[in-house]
Amino acid sequence: MVSEKARKIIHIDMDAFYASVEQRDFPELRGKALAVGGSPDGRGVVATASYEARKFGVRSAMSSRQALQLCLHLLFTRPRFDVYREVSHQIRAIFKRYTDLIEPLSLDEAYLDVTEDKQGIGSAIEIAKAIKAAIRDELGLTASAGVSTNKFIAKIASDYQKPDGLTFIGPSKIVPFLEQLPIDKFFGVGKVTAQKMKSMGIHTGKELKEFTENELIRRFGKSGKFFYHMVRGEDNRPVKPNRIVKSIGIEDTFETDLKEEQEMLKELRVLCEKLEKRLEGKAKQGRTVTLKIKFANFTQITRSKTSVFYLNTAEDIFQQITDLFSKANMKDKRVRLLGVTISNFYDTELEKLNNPQLRLF
Repeated sequence: MVSEKARKIIHIDMDAFYASVEQRDFPELRGKALAVGGSPDGRGVVATASYEARKFGVRSAMSSRQALQLCLHLLFTRPRFDVYREVSHQIRAIFKRYTDLIEPLSLDEAYLDVTEDKQGIGSAIEIAKAIKAAIRDELGLTASAGVSTNKFIAKIASDYQKPDGLTFIGPSKIVPFLEQLPIDKFFGVGKVTAQKMKSMGIHTGKELKEFTENELIRRFGKSGKFFYHMVRGEDNRPVKPNRIVKSIGIEDTFETDLKEEQEMLKELRVLCEKLEKRLEGKAKQGRTVTLKIKFANFTQITRSKTSVFYLNTAEDIFQQITDLFSKANMKDKRVRLLGVTISNFYDTELEKLNNPQLRLF
């Protein structure tokens, strides 16, 4: 257990991970605007875009059609998740040289608690530099690092100077840093929430701090409590090395309420495609699919269905979602949010140990 002294937390986030691995392995893709996932015929969604593509506005989870409209010379390549998982294991091995307190968030990012580091270096900044150098020299990739006293600030810091950045936010700098930070740069504040905050005159952390906790809860529900502590840099969550993912989900809030069922199904299809990418990235497949619908009056419903078979493709998940949606009585309903979640996961790694002949991926 960490003592009362300030913790030393590092958040490592690989730079355009899938795209960078592809450009490393295939020299002809280097320096090119590249999308991993999706297709040149406009179907599917982008899993990751290279920084050359991001200059044109191409982003992960964007439809291929929209990406092509932004970047006409965009190249597409199929994801190689077996390769990405192997590289992720190599990155994890580098982390373990310095600490066993590692909390992976996905294949390309993790929290590290180096309050007590294995090599006795003592400086979280020097450890972050060493990790970045090892990833560059041994794997031919770049990572960005954020260093601070808690997970929330370290996460924001790692995104501050991408790519190949290293940002340290010490205890005395946390509040000033957050006060000047644009509200849409805060981790956990999505596009719709940021727009709502701006309509309230909240453009920076300093302006957000002017609202009481009760005011924020009244306006944003339970998220208001999170926002209140977030802007003050308060986060006591420990790094959890044995973090178990029980469900993976994705949702979207719409600027304009959806009125037509076909429009809702179209958005659900997009969510299922995005969810497939997340499942691939975490090597997961599950049996229970949950549909979440929030209506214009802010009431919401959830409907779940458990399949006999394990699911990990957009097509299979969407089939379950379509069935749930058809039973939700959506006639004359206006929808402001849709969400899709999958749970009841198959533990592939455990099964492989018990049955070496079984290979699901």
